[in-house]
Amino acid sequence: MPLNLTKIAFGAKSYADIESWFAGRPRLSVNTRYRPTRWEECTGGSLFWIHEHNLVARSPILGFTQQDNGRWFIDLAPTLIPVVATPRRAHQGWRYLADDKAPRDLAPGENPGDIIPGRLAARLLRLGLI
Repeated sequence: MPLNLTKIAFGAKSYADIESWFAGRPRLSVNTRYRPTRWEECTGGSLFWIHEHNLVARSPILGFTQQDNGRWFIDLAPTLIPVVATPRRAHQGWRYLADDKAPRDLAPGENPGDIIPGRLAARLLRLGLI
């Protein structure tokens, strides 16, 4: 079972911004200073995008490529797969996400609805309302 990573969608003002990063690209790579320690387990997993304190989408990880300057690319499939919005705190660096803890993909035609801000969603979850 591959391991997943989470990453903040830094600079994205909306979900549409994240979608625009993928639009019309045959390939997408995320530039990072350090390769995740458990990178071999992550190949074949997904990179989950955090936006407004929620996991909102994922992109399959194809592999890792070292650059000439010592930095790394995380090579992603050029697809953005929406998932059920799940509260997640912002963080620095890489965080691993096991497959059994990952949110499910939205079914074709399923509407994600309005994304509830992370703090409110976490509070409603604790109360058993979502």
